[in-house]
Amino acid sequence: MNIIRFAAPDTGPRLAAVTDEGKGYELPYGDFMSLVKAADERGASPLALVQEIVAGAEPIAAEWTALPLLAPVDAPEVWAAGVTYERSRDARNYEATGGKMDASTFYDKVYDAERPELFLKSTPARTVGPGGEVRLRSDSSWQVPEPELGLVLDGRGRIVGYTIGNDMSCRDIEGDNPLYLPQAKVWRQSCALGPAIRLAETVPDPYDLGIACRIYRGGKQVFEGTASTKQLKRKLDELVAYLVRDNVVLDGTVLLTGTCIVPPNDFTLAGGDRIEIEIDGIGKLINPVASAE
Repeated sequence: MNIIRFAAPDTGPRLAAVTDEGKGYELPYGDFMSLVKAADERGASPLALVQEIVAGAEPIAAEWTALPLLAPVDAPEVWAAGVTYERSRDARNYEATGGKMDASTFYDKVYDAERPELFLKSTPARTVGPGGEVRLRSDSSWQVPEPELGLVLDGRGRIVGYTIGNDMSCRDIEGDNPLYLPQAKVWRQSCALGPAIRLAETVPDPYDLGIACRIYRGGKQVFEGTASTKQLKRKLDELVAYLVRDNVVLDGTVLLTGTCIVPPNDFTLAGGDRIEIEIDGIGKLINPVASAE
């Protein structure tokens, strides 16, 4: 069961449940965490509450994909984990050493360390939803998307859902100096979430999800990469445990779990590109790329 959020012309943002058969049912909530809180108050799971609401209800007349979709959760903060896949470690080493892959770097230490790398990625003003433009940074010449599984958390650190995230990154800025990480990761429209939230209780094994990323330019596919969360080195609960440690975690926070798909080293995004990120059971997040202003 997936939950989407869309713009209703009369009432503002609304939620809808989308079954695995593709039928959409409007829910009486305006945001995802209101659904989670209502389920908690009833001593029920979000899935049980949704199933009760849609039982006997009429599905939405239009295809849910035709609705004006918003980011499925209005995340007060989006955090991200780095160097959680071997492929990511190798890409970071390439950036940091200018291609000297036989050199050991601090990214090797992060990959093997007990403590994961966590950083604040985005806020609501910097985050876009399905169909929204992600924007290139003006002072970078090597920019790529990073397709990632996102964990939707409540204030207690419970994983209540899974979504898709695009952690836009400037490989040249991060490669110049690791202290430049905030500038390599955080700027306006540098994060996308969507198109849906998969209720956590409906995912039997989050370590068995296929991930795909495709980039189109001028209507032609110029990149495709695939991976699986099986390749994730760290456990999801481990990442969450470090995020909540001595920290304030707000309801609806999203934690991106790292990428295992990296375009070739000679590739950079261009204005007008279209990025598609797909994760099993969650859907396809599509965003056009806007040039820097």
